[in-house]
Amino acid sequence: MEIKHHALAGVIEFAPRVFGDPRGAFFESFSARIMQDAGAVGDWVQDNQSSSGVGVLRGLHFQRPPYSQAKLVRVATGRVLDVVVDLRRSSPTYGQHTGVVLDAQRCNMLYVPTGFAHGFMALEDNTLFLYKCTDYYNPGSEGGLLWNDPTLNIDWGIQEPLVSDKDRALPLFTDFDTPFA
Repeated sequence: MEIKHHALAGVIEFAPRVFGDPRGAFFESFSARIMQDAGAVGDWVQDNQSSSGVGVLRGLHFQRPPYSQAKLVRVATGRVLDVVVDLRRSSPTYGQHTGVVLDAQRCNMLYVPTGFAHGFMALEDNTLFLYKCTDYYNPGSEGGLLWNDPTLNIDWGIQEPLVSDKDRALPLFTDFDTPFA
């Protein structure tokens, strides 16, 4: 498995070896040993799935402590632009973001540690997005940042994505008091 550590400390991309033949393809989508050896640690307790059409943007979301979640995200069908924002106040990359294209053809996945906001935009119709979480969803702990926050200046590659009313009402980064040390 190819492992890439991104500039934001703790964010790790995994690209498994895909074995293909005329019947189709096989790859190992999860190995606790490989993930742990690379620094992607967590007791995975919940799997989630969403489907989206092209131009659907979901995020930027996180859960506050003590229910914060690390995530292992990938797509089973389609492609997304996956974006993470560092919310760890003591981090030298606090407030910075990175984006990775997750592609079902590449089978790549991204580890998002706790202390990051996470969002994605579907780049194809019928995109199936899958993610593992290290804690259960807790409605009282959910938080987020506005997807088009001018301070963050994230280039989503589209001016008017389809965004939920809930995500349109998220706060700006300048109004945000991070709960992550």
